[in-house]
Amino acid sequence: MQDKYDVIIVGMGPSSIFCAYELIQLKKYKKVLLIDQGKRVEDRCCPIEKTKKCIHCKPMCNITNGFSGAGAFSDGKLSLYNSEDDDIHVGGILHKYIGVPKTKELIDYADKIYLDFGADKKLEGVEYKEEISKISKRAEKDGIKLINIPIRHLGTEKSHEVYGRLEKYIEDNGIEMMFNTTVSDLVVEDGSIKGVKIKEAKYIEDEEHELETIYADKVVLAVGRKGANWLVDMCNKHHIKTDTGIVDIGVRYELPDEVMKDVNKYMYEAKFVGRVGPFRDKVRTFCQNPSGFVSAEVYDNNLTLVNGHSYKERKSTNTNLAILVSHHFTHPFDKPIRYGRNVAQNLNDLGAGNIVVQRLGDIHRGKRTWDYELENNSVVPTLKSAVAGDITFALGYRTMVSILEFIRAIDKVVEGFGNPDNLLYAPEIKFYSNKVIINEQFETSIKGLYSIGDGGGMTRGLMMASCSGVQMARNL
Repeated sequence: MQDKYDVIIVGMGPSSIFCAYELIQLKKYKKVLLIDQGKRVEDRCCPIEKTKKCIHCKPMCNITNGFSGAGAFSDGKLSLYNSEDDDIHVGGILHKYIGVPKTKELIDYADKIYLDFGADKKLEGVEYKEEISKISKRAEKDGIKLINIPIRHLGTEKSHEVYGRLEKYIEDNGIEMMFNTTVSDLVVEDGSIKGVKIKEAKYIEDEEHELETIYADKVVLAVGRKGANWLVDMCNKHHIKTDTGIVDIGVRYELPDEVMKDVNKYMYEAKFVGRVGPFRDKVRTFCQNPSGFVSAEVYDNNLTLVNGHSYKERKSTNTNLAILVSHHFTHPFDKPIRYGRNVAQNLNDLGAGNIVVQRLGDIHRGKRTWDYELENNSVVPTLKSAVAGDITFALGYRTMVSILEFIRAIDKVVEGFGNPDNLLYAPEIKFYSNKVIINEQFETSIKGLYSIGDGGGMTRGLMMASCSGVQMARNL
């Protein structure tokens, strides 16, 4: 390890990986360092397959930390765009900084990189235009918008392979990577970044452990959603300018493949969006996994959240997807992440540290779900560690009403979507930092300090995070 680097990138998710890749192509910097709390991608594995329950791995959860970030354990969907669209409908606000045409060019560029490193050449959602149009028109009658864009599905196990090749490429081209290392602080002097303070991840809870300082005139924060809470702390401590962000709170919904067969066949992932119910909050589906598996992942302070995976080879008979309600808070409240964490913690307490699962029909009947009821349920839960209970004890009234109204609306579009045996797992929460204020070069209010990817509120998802990394390298 050197005393000073040209560029330090904090985090090793897709935005960081693609920033490093593009820096190699540009040949502008010789000394580049990537730092992450987790392990190399080939060393990351989740023991829940054997233990059947989350054991809260120490010092870091392998699902959310390490090379390629949570993306390595996602179902690996790369959202592209329709050539006729004059806007970018999913993936965040990167296009607000660089424009729609430039964003499309970046998506094409990043997609080619994924293909070069082994991504599946097949595109989902491009063959059945007429059938998709019929579903879209049915949805519009109930105030629901269907967003259909081409998707390239990597699959959870194939994601490991693709990112493994990228890891080797980056390393072989001279970029240094520090694993199992946490960035405890930033070094800021006179309004400019000077470097970062680090320690081994195993000492993350030891506040007295000695820190090591690594210097650089340029530092890129690419921490992903996992690092959103840390990023808030850094912004508060160093007076980095931010806007109040949002937090998406909801559930992971599981139902039979048979119900979703047309949607799965025509689009693979349907993105339904609507403002239903009395509050008119934005509700959307996200991360749909045909024949997939519900999963658990652990964040800071042992906070357990639910997610979903789908594999290329391994299949279930259920489809799972997120139903998320966007929460925009108004003056004087400005702590959306704290709010989301409190909701998640209450749900974790109800499940004794585990994900809570409840049947839709039991919610409508005003009762909790019991283990014996799950055992005889027509929809068999794929997350075996989930605890039967009552999620309405912890999800807010406004959130719960919006979710139930949304399910009713989609049931009119997809018959069986509102079946009482369908399962709701909680908490599913997408944390985004209070949106870091950046300029057109992605530089924060601290000179030489930049922010990209999901953690700082710019992007959402693998593809757009990857694009932000490419553009970051070009900006540098």
